Order: sequence, then structure tokens, then C-alpha cells
Amino acid sequence: MCQHKPLCPSAEAPDREAAQVVARHPEQGWTLLCNGVVLFEDSGELLPDGQVIAPHRNAA
Repeated sequence: MCQHKPLCPSAEAPDREAAQVVARHPEQGWTLLCNGVVLFEDSGELLPDGQVIAPHRNAA
């Protein structure tokens, strides 16, 4: 799926958030990564298989 060099981490990898941005919609609060992960501004994630990752950013 990924055409980048080096390849982006997979959606299952612990460092999945390091994948390249494909689409960014800050007005809607989400970003789509090359590996199919949708990142939300609250740090939650939606994986390509439908799994939801709860927000995990530390409060400032």
C-alpha cells in the first residue's frame, strides 16, 4: 500500500502515528495517514480494521 521510502509503519505497528499524512482536515479535527489510520485532534485513532484507540495524549 505505502509507496514511500522508507516504508511507513503499518497500522498495527506501535509507531503507526509516524506514517506520512495523506489528507489533513484540521477544521474537522482529523488526519488520514498513509497506513489508513485516522488520527483525531484529541489523540484518538481509528484503525483501518475499525478498531478504536482511545485518546492517549497527556493533559498539559
